[in-house]
Amino acid sequence: METFYNKLLENNKKWVAQQLEKDPHFFEELAKGQQPPLLWIGCADSRVPANEIIGAPPGEVFVHRNIANMVIHSDMSMLSVLDYAVNVLKVKHVIVCGHYGCGGVQTAMTNKHVGLIDNWIRHIKDVYRFHQKELDAIENEKKRFDRFVELNVTEQVHDLAKTSIIQEAWQRGQDLHVHGWVYDVADGLIQDLKVTLKNNQSLSEVYRLDL
Repeated sequence: METFYNKLLENNKKWVAQQLEKDPHFFEELAKGQQPPLLWIGCADSRVPANEIIGAPPGEVFVHRNIANMVIHSDMSMLSVLDYAVNVLKVKHVIVCGHYGCGGVQTAMTNKHVGLIDNWIRHIKDVYRFHQKELDAIENEKKRFDRFVELNVTEQVHDLAKTSIIQEAWQRGQDLHVHGWVYDVADGLIQDLKVTLKNNQSLSEVYRLDL
């Protein structure tokens, strides 16, 4: 019986064959390098594959994923990806994409103890605390959950703009826009939260670095 593991390898061979059938030089061109216009910061949830849901081929999306699409200023993995994307790849757009039904956000609405991840969830709880008055006023639990997902994305967009990486790029006049999206797993559609930051004036003055 074919195992799941072996099936993955077989699927890879089929995918390669399909790509070469469409374009015999597909991998030859990919191997020359990458210059994606977009950095995607998304959730690690297996139902939210960055390239697929926006119909982007390999080479167009630089991706960083973690639990609940968080931008945490002590996260060296996220910062390293951001620095490389902005300063080396010169991406023009950074999109934070959350999704309705996010397990990390849902856990942050409770007092559950789930182990090591409690330390990560605490950062999401901070977002709830910042917006507690609005969220507590929403009686319907599903609507409150959905709104929390949206507010979490919005906070992460602003947290990106607070980094020296983004602010230095803007100071240089680099064409760089930071956006917030939410993906709906139930229907496959993306909601643009209409929160886009594109210069240092987008930030509250207290966060602007003296560059």
